[in-house]
Amino acid sequence: MKRILDNGVKIDWKIAVLTIASTLLITIEYYHHLFDWQKLIPGLMLTGTPIQAIDRTILYLIVPLLIIILVFRQRPSEFGFGFGNWRVGIALTLVGIAIMTPILWWLGHGGDPTMQAYYRTRTAGIPWSTFLDLFGWEYLFRGWLLFGYARKFGPEAIWLQAVPFALAHLGKPELETLSTIFGGFAFGWVAWRTRSFFYPFLIHWFVATFIILVAAGRLG
Repeated sequence: MKRILDNGVKIDWKIAVLTIASTLLITIEYYHHLFDWQKLIPGLMLTGTPIQAIDRTILYLIVPLLIIILVFRQRPSEFGFGFGNWRVGIALTLVGIAIMTPILWWLGHGGDPTMQAYYRTRTAGIPWSTFLDLFGWEYLFRGWLLFGYARKFGPEAIWLQAVPFALAHLGKPELETLSTIFGGFAFGWVAWRTRSFFYPFLIHWFVATFIILVAAGRLG
């Protein structure tokens, strides 16, 4: 499986699986809902939990974990699933929140009208809807892809995982999308430094929740 074509080109099959599977998962989530969740879970939308968040948990967390265990025959902890260096993680999380708070406050109060308009109507289920939405999302990029690519490419994996992360933001406000290649790198660096996806998730969870609440006028 590692050796294809007649000219001696060698393909690392795990890198191929990571790349193909992540691309398919992102594409499937964009075009489809996995199930009719409102029928399966009566009253779901009354709780404010977006259907997209449930799909993302399955596609971006459960499916990669199953591939790690059943196909790669490895431990999830080798792909950043755990708390890693929690002391460094907590410190970096607090620093990240401190840096992002004034920026988000400015954006949410009209610094970028497109972001304010985009996020002010997305208050349903806050903060648990953003938790469910981002937990699997962060694991896909800062766990599965980052540490999967790192086995082959080392620290360059921090940039590699930031590319699909940025492209997955197409359709969101332009300023946000343009910034995600750098934000994706920063999140990846935090995961690399702590050996865990959990701390970039905490920062991202704060970012998403805070900008929605500010844009909606819930925080002044």
